[in-house]
Amino acid sequence: MRFDRRTVLAMGLAAAASPAVADPVADFFRGRTVTVLIGVSAGGEYDLQARLITRHIGKHIPGNPTVVAQNMVGAGGLTEANWLYNIGPKDGTYIGMIQNGLPIIQAVGLQGPQFDITKFQWLGCIAQTVETLALWHTSGVKTVQEAREKEVIIGAVGRGGITDTFPRMINEFVGTKFKMVVGYPGGNDVNLAMERGEVAGRNNTWSSWKVTKKPWLDEKKISILAYEGPRPPEFTNIPSVQELVTSEEDKATIRLITAGTLFGRPLTAPPGIPADRLAALRAAFMATMKDPDFLKEAAAGNFEVDPINGEQMQKIAADLMAMPEAVKKRARPFVE
Repeated sequence: MRFDRRTVLAMGLAAAASPAVADPVADFFRGRTVTVLIGVSAGGEYDLQARLITRHIGKHIPGNPTVVAQNMVGAGGLTEANWLYNIGPKDGTYIGMIQNGLPIIQAVGLQGPQFDITKFQWLGCIAQTVETLALWHTSGVKTVQEAREKEVIIGAVGRGGITDTFPRMINEFVGTKFKMVVGYPGGNDVNLAMERGEVAGRNNTWSSWKVTKKPWLDEKKISILAYEGPRPPEFTNIPSVQELVTSEEDKATIRLITAGTLFGRPLTAPPGIPADRLAALRAAFMATMKDPDFLKEAAAGNFEVDPINGEQMQKIAADLMAMPEAVKKRARPFVE
């Protein structure tokens, strides 16, 4: 088929005049700022993870918006979660890393949450967490049986938070004699109290120990007495709390109290975000988890990357709320 010069010129002009295929998601995010809220103060594992994601996720969001991190502290993380759910923009420009214990607070019916965890639009988490009870090397206790026979002072941040709940739960279901000292401003303050000999141990996640206190692990300054969550490969001889009990009701209650391990350090968006933007944010999160630059920085910071996607977390939230009322009632005193 032959074309004369005028035909070719006309075809070229027509192609130039045809509009490019529109991408409404990219068009929305282009030139905007996406803010990642963090419900705790700077320096801890939540903050470090959120800022790590913040540095890399922007290049995977259509339109490549600027992404910034902002701490919004108060009421054990409730200030941020309530604001994100009820007040913040519902257009995809505000997302948040919220405390993983907040879904449990709602599930057992405590006052404070002004949200429905099943209606949060979960984006994902870097990895699920493992809660541990760690003892200082001078505590004189190395096994659960020894902890049943000797009183050990445990430091905690606030009543009802996991640093208080986890050791009290072990006391209740396993028969240990942990004496709680509650009221430290933060986890770093409890760590200092351990070094000074004020307390002999504390709850913390395994990932946090590796990120913030790896020298302690290398120098055997602490030992892990028990844990709850997915079993780390290093924990061949360390029992989970569920393994230390026999009653199925006890095990179900322990699973509810420690359900935060399933959420990891969760990144979420408020309800009401347009479906195409939500899908783009979820895809951007998972793309970030495979990003070589992100993985290199995560490895340098001792972060494990074994991501849970937003759809999986949506199901975790629904399953948590569907737990039997009898189990919720029994778990409630531990998180009040």
